[in-house]
Amino acid sequence: MTQPNSAPLDVVLKFHHAWTKGDVDGAMDQLADDFICHTPGDGSLGKQQYRGYLARFVPQMTGTVDLAHFVDQDRVALFYYPQTAVTDKTLAGEVFTLRDGKIAESSLAFDRLSYMPPEGAR
Repeated sequence: MTQPNSAPLDVVLKFHHAWTKGDVDGAMDQLADDFICHTPGDGSLGKQQYRGYLARFVPQMTGTVDLAHFVDQDRVALFYYPQTAVTDKTLAGEVFTLRDGKIAESSLAFDRLSYMPPEGAR
């Protein structure tokens, strides 16, 4: 269990490394019960909806390249390339807000069209 005094970056990186390695349950352990994620096109998702969102995407991943992170007290911004068979250079960015040692909110940004199969391959 994450202690309330855990550094925000440590919590976010634990979450990020868990889901990008396929451990959705481990990632979910870093989220507050009332977690909410704002996603492109899908709106705001609660914790259980977000579990499904991640679980659908994780099998498509072939790797990830972490680029940068920035910390401002209880907020962490993370930038990375989630790699799939379709793309390996589509930037994703997330801004996390932590409360009591857990991730309470995330705003996720990425180009959804970059993850679609090329025209003619659909």
